[in-house]
Parts: sequence; C-alpha cells; structure tokens
Amino acid sequence: MNSVKTQNPGASAEAIQHHYDVSNDFYRIWLDSTNTYSSALWQENDDLELAQLRKIDFHIERARAKGAKRVLDVGCGWGSTLKRLVEMHGVEYAVGLTLSLAQAEWIASFNHPQIEVKLESWLEHSPKELYDAIISIGAFEHFAKPESSQSQKLEGYRTFFQRCHEWLKPGSWISLQTIVYGNCRREDMSKFIGDEIFPETDLPTIADIAKASERIFEIVALKNNREDYERTLKVWLKRLKANRKEAVKLVGEDTVAKYEKYLSFSMIGFHTGTINLLRISMRRIDNPRN
Repeated sequence: MNSVKTQNPGASAEAIQHHYDVSNDFYRIWLDSTNTYSSALWQENDDLELAQLRKIDFHIERARAKGAKRVLDVGCGWGSTLKRLVEMHGVEYAVGLTLSLAQAEWIASFNHPQIEVKLESWLEHSPKELYDAIISIGAFEHFAKPESSQSQKLEGYRTFFQRCHEWLKPGSWISLQTIVYGNCRREDMSKFIGDEIFPETDLPTIADIAKASERIFEIVALKNNREDYERTLKVWLKRLKANRKEAVKLVGEDTVAKYEKYLSFSMIGFHTGTINLLRISMRRIDNPRN
C-alpha cells in the first residue's frame, strides 16, 4: 500500500465539520429516516426514503458490491449505505471514511460488528486488506480547494483514483456520485455557498473526472440526473420549513435561514443546469499503461 504522506488537496477536517457537524438532530428534521444527505434516485410516486434507498441500491449494484467480502464507502455520511450493504446486500464487512466527528460518532453508536467507521480522509487511508468494491456518494465535491490551480485539482483527483486502484482487487468497480460544474465556470458560482456553507470546496467538471481517471479506471456508464437533485432539494426545503420552529430551537434563526437560502440556491442551480449531478460506474483497469 502507498504510505507516502501527501498534503490534503481538498477540504480540511475543520471545513467538513463546519457543515456536517452543525447538529445531528437538525439534519434529522429534514432528511429522511435513513439520514441520507445526497440526491435521491426518484420514480414518479416515491416518497423521500424510498427514493434514497433506491439510490443506495443503485450504487451497490453498479459497484458490484452485493455479497462482497469487503466494501469501502468514501464519504460515508451518517452510515445509510454501510447499513444497507451489510443488512440487505450480504456484505461481510463495510468500512466508511468521514472527516465529520458527528457522523463518525453516529455510526459508531450502531455497535454493528460488520461496520467500521474511520475518522480520516481518503488520503490517510491504508487498508490492511483489499476491497471488492468502492462506493463514494457526495464526497468528490470536497476533493479540491477553490484556490487550487487546474493542474493541482487534476493531480489531487488523479491521486484519489490511484489510491482506489491500489485498494481494489483486480476486476473491481467504483460507483461514484458527485455534483459537477455544468453550464458555468468557477467564478460564476455564488460566494455565499462557498463561504458560508461549503468552505474549502470546489466542484469538478466531467472533463476533470475523465482526465484524472484516464488509464486507471474505465468509465463504463455515466448519467446526469440533475432533475433528481432538484426534486430532492425541494423535498428537503419543504420538510425544513414544516419543522422550522424546532430547527430554530436547535441551531438558531441565522443557521436555519442560511440553510433555507442554500437549499433554494442549489435547487435553481440544478433546474437551470448551472450544476449537474453525475452517477458514474467505473471498472478498474488491471494493467494500466504507463
């Protein structure tokens, strides 16, 4: 395993905790019962929880993770994918990585013998055994800083794919979900979201992902499901507004108003195609060319 220490190219633990450690109880007010904080995969008559479980199952299927011995979830949130892997899809052992202390403590409280959560970045991760599959949902957005040059961004992304290649058994797959720049540039984006909501975070483009994974992973399938995220955000915002008084008691008026603004801005971004949502299936290239 590669043990060389490299400077973290993405958001720091402090930046991640600024957003994700606001309050577990606050997020539980407007997320579904599985505490899944990423775009759902909708069919017409779904409620939020069903659409979220469909999304999780989609990534498990695309990663070829069913019945696997070991699966890694990079950016595991509050553990909904980890639980689904071991409880519904026959996975023997699931490992989750997060930089959020609140999320790590939440998952540890499961006391599940088949689930392990690590409070560390992907750059620090050094598994004792190879994985059969990797899933990463809503984490790739945090893998580059806004002040990074294009070459630095690509170097960081490529390092991520190289590490995943090292961690996976031959013939294995990654299922990746990430927001990307769509019909805009970095300088077009709202400073409010970058400064107030997701500090130290910059989105990739489709081209960044293709270039960074070149000759490491084969992109087998790619879908842009930005309408799914628009619908998810509408439901989240509706649930937050419906429980606003309770939310204000937990985190205060300023934080609730900030989240309402962020959810509304994001909804417009996905509706207009300013930002897109990619779901990508990638197969490990077992003998990469130099």
